[in-house]
Parts: sequence; structure tokens; C-alpha cells
Amino acid sequence: MFSEHRPTVDLVIPVFNEAGVIEQTYAHICQIIDTLPYEFTIYCIDDGSDDGTPQSLVALAEQDKRIVSLELSRNFGHQAALTAGLDASTGDFVISMDGDGQHPPEMIPEIIELLKQGYDVIQAQRIDEGQDLSFKQITSSSFYTLINHISGTRILPGAADFRGMSRQAVDALKSMPEYHRFLRGMISWMGYRSLILPYHETRRVAGKSKYSFGKMFRLAMDAIFSFSLMPLWLGMTMGGVLLCLAAAQIIYVLSFWFTGRSSELVPGWSSLMSVMLVIGGMIMILLGFIGVYVGYIFQEVKHRPVYLIKKGKE
Repeated sequence: MFSEHRPTVDLVIPVFNEAGVIEQTYAHICQIIDTLPYEFTIYCIDDGSDDGTPQSLVALAEQDKRIVSLELSRNFGHQAALTAGLDASTGDFVISMDGDGQHPPEMIPEIIELLKQGYDVIQAQRIDEGQDLSFKQITSSSFYTLINHISGTRILPGAADFRGMSRQAVDALKSMPEYHRFLRGMISWMGYRSLILPYHETRRVAGKSKYSFGKMFRLAMDAIFSFSLMPLWLGMTMGGVLLCLAAAQIIYVLSFWFTGRSSELVPGWSSLMSVMLVIGGMIMILLGFIGVYVGYIFQEVKHRPVYLIKKGKE
């Protein structure tokens, strides 16, 4: 297929408040791709930045015709911005990476060569060996351990949104228009031929990470409630345990009546309240799980777009 023509390669780079950073990332990328014999298109998606990022992207697009600048109408989130870039891409191969410089462009040639060999997904896996243990690493490791235990889809620990995909994989992903998007899980779920490519994350060019704890928590919730029914099964299990305890309590009380010791039964306020509180708590937890799933369904059936583009500049 690719022996007759040079494959086209799209780079998809979502950015949020990266003015002064995206220019350096772009320059670093150009040092790599300018030496490669492929036709590149660089999709830069501004996720509702409130600094000078939109102006930076327009300026870059004016000086380099390979850049396609897309500006979303507001901050829809990293996964939505990444989806916008993937939807716009048309190349034979698509490589997604962050705009802060932490995903090394030096890996682009290797990713392309592996895609040319017939792989559909080249997933870059961050290696944290030799680095000081941080709160982010602890929470990330705990999340992947949890999701891989409760989900039928295995998600690679340390697998960020730095990957290469064939046109077949991208088109398959575009056919999945779900609102709450966890792309790492969705791509793993597709099951196409894939390969893991380890890498060491480099230091940010400048500034600080825009992925706050709150955003990471929401992404984790999207993953759990999109790829697992375990919370509902957990609620049912707790309900079954409480039912067994209630049955045991009834048998215990009846034993006093059948043995003629009913006078020994003394109503217990504390035990009654404890049972009521436990049962009430379990019911509220289960109703909460159900409510979240219903909320997700409600947002899906409205069929609102994952993102809205304010304008595009080529």
C-alpha cells in the first residue's frame, strides 16, 4: 500500500494556555519532521485558552502552511480537544502528542516506521523508573490497578495520549461518538494490532501542568463509569450481605420464641439504629451509583457534540 506513495502523516496537538510554550514545542518538532521524507500536517487545537495561545497558533499557521489551527468555542477538556484534532485529520498515519514538550518528538520517526510495518496503534508508555515517587504517580498507579481489575478492557499503566494510529484505527475511533470520552480505554477496547513503545518523559518546556487533580479525578470517573458496571455489582453485593445478616438476625430472634425465652428479648435502641444507618447508607450508595449511570445516559441521549469549533485557521 505505502510502497507506491509516501504516506501522509498528521500530528494532532491539543493545547490550553501554552502561549510561549507551543512555539518552542513546534520548533523542536520541526527539527525532527523536516528531515523526514513524508508529507506532514500539524493540527493544533486550542481548547478555549484565555491567554495568548490563539494568537500564537494563528501566527505559526501563517508562517508554516503545514499547520492547521482549530479554536474551540470554550474549554471542553483535553479529551474533547484531542477528539477534534482526530476528527479533522485525514492522513494515512496520525500521531497525537501534547503541546508542552513532554512527549519527545524524537520518537516520531520510529512510530511512523512501526505503523508502516502494519501496526494500527503504537502506544507510547511512560517509564517512571529512577524518578522520585510523587502524589501524581501514586494516584495514577492506583487508578490503573483499579480500572484493570473492574473493567473487561485492559488499559496500559503509564499510557498517556502519546500514540500513533493508522487511518483504520482513527476511523474506527471516530465511529464511537460517546460524550464521556476516555480515549486510552476506547483505543484499547477496539483491539487492533498494537505495539508498546516505552519512553522517558522529558521536562516541560515552561509553565506548569494544566491537568489539575480535579480534572484527573473527573477523567478517572469517566473511565470507571464508562468501562465498568462494577459499582452497581458492588452495591448489589453489599445489599446481599445485609440481607443475609438480616436473615441471621431473624433466625436468632425466632430461636428465643421457639425455646420459650422470649422474655429475655430486650429492644435495643443502639442496635436498631445501627442497622438502620447501615442499611440506609448502603441504599444511598447504591442509589448514588445508579444516579451517576442515569446521568451519563441522560447526557448521551441528548446527543450534544463533544466539542464546538469557534473558528479554524489554515
